[in-house]
Amino acid sequence: MIVFDLACPAGHVFEAWFGSSTDYDDQQARGLVSCPLCGAGEVTKAVMAPFVGAKGNQQRSEPAVTTAPSPPTPPGPPPSPEQVKAMLATLAETQAKMLSGAAYVGKRFATEAREMHLGERDEAPIYGEVSIDEARALHDEGVPVAPLPFPVRAPGQDN
Repeated sequence: MIVFDLACPAGHVFEAWFGSSTDYDDQQARGLVSCPLCGAGEVTKAVMAPFVGAKGNQQRSEPAVTTAPSPPTPPGPPPSPEQVKAMLATLAETQAKMLSGAAYVGKRFATEAREMHLGERDEAPIYGEVSIDEARALHDEGVPVAPLPFPVRAPGQDN
């Protein structure tokens, strides 16, 4: 494995690991390397200062000085508590609208989502419960699922 410091035109500097220098060149040529902060695809290798350790039988006379890149500057001031509350309320309303037309399938969610993905049953909006391992398996199989932003009780379990 090799690590490169990469930079985008916006000045974001970040690390990325590759199997080899050739792997980086190949992925860059295919447009698979992009800035994780802004999504820019025009990424280049940044200047790096490699660490070369002292020989095992020698001691360093001065401590090593390392500098971490400064974190990216946020795009503006953070939202106010009222803005956060309004955004969360909008998100909750959106989730409620999505679930109003969906069927709760409980612990059969992984099975039913997989069957729809494979064309073994008609597609329909569903929601339910899965373990972390089941969710990873669905993701790895390419089944288009996503977690809900807010927890949901099964129908009939409200107080």
